[in-house]
Amino acid sequence: MKFRRYIFDLVDEDSRSSLISRAVNMFIMVLILLNVLAIILESVESLGAAYGKYFDFFEYFSVVVFSMEYLMRLITADFKYRDLKGARPFFRYIFSTLALIDLMAILPSLLIWIAPLYSPLSRLVDLRFIRMLRIMRLFRIFKISRYSDSLRMIGAILKEKKRDLAVTIFITLILLVISSTLMYYAEHDAQAEQFPNIVATFWWAVATLTTVGYGDVFPITPLGKILSGIIALLGIGMVALPTGILSSAFIEMMDRKKAKGEEKEEAIEHAEIASHFKYCPHCGEKLVQENENVRT
Repeated sequence: MKFRRYIFDLVDEDSRSSLISRAVNMFIMVLILLNVLAIILESVESLGAAYGKYFDFFEYFSVVVFSMEYLMRLITADFKYRDLKGARPFFRYIFSTLALIDLMAILPSLLIWIAPLYSPLSRLVDLRFIRMLRIMRLFRIFKISRYSDSLRMIGAILKEKKRDLAVTIFITLILLVISSTLMYYAEHDAQAEQFPNIVATFWWAVATLTTVGYGDVFPITPLGKILSGIIALLGIGMVALPTGILSSAFIEMMDRKKAKGEEKEEAIEHAEIASHFKYCPHCGEKLVQENENVRT
């Protein structure tokens, strides 16, 4: 039990009390960033050909480390979910978001290695698909959210404001449908190739509402130009709406975090005063109960 508790303190992102725990967390975070860098550099043909064996060795090393981390978190899941009993903490961890990200970080590489060795599996699965799984290694970048307070704060903000964001997404979809339909009927007769149907017009609506405006498809009729101007103005507001929601939520969370830190500092200050003075220097109230000598 003590050994499992020690493992939990090493890998848990909230247990950073010891120097070894902080070193382990820093090592994993640096390894994640190096993996992303390796994926980028490996895509350069000259570097991939010259240092391919080093990239492969680093991949083996990373998968071993990430697999050990996953197993260590799995066997200590009951310490993280103390309110659950039996095998429920382990299943809770397996199906948690961060655990699925951890699994996706190692599973593609394992499939790439196992499929060619196991002939029945290689016959059932196209090896070209297995090679495409290499891009899934990029999922490792999401592992860094476990070790970054800023990314965890962003995740908390998205979770807190998910209903507000869902409303803005729903309104945006409605605007896309209306814009595509109106522009199709306004421009189809004049530009049948550019606006062949409402589905194809979605591309123009997305580019206009997001204020990108690639210019590859644009209206030429007076009605189409008027509609295009109105839709572009609506797009500015739709882009600003989720930005305002996220920025206000970020400010609110920063204020709560600052207030919590001030309360903690004040509590520490009061505790230090109480430990040095038996009586309050301001009001004279007794702070620490004096011990009386009892003779037997």
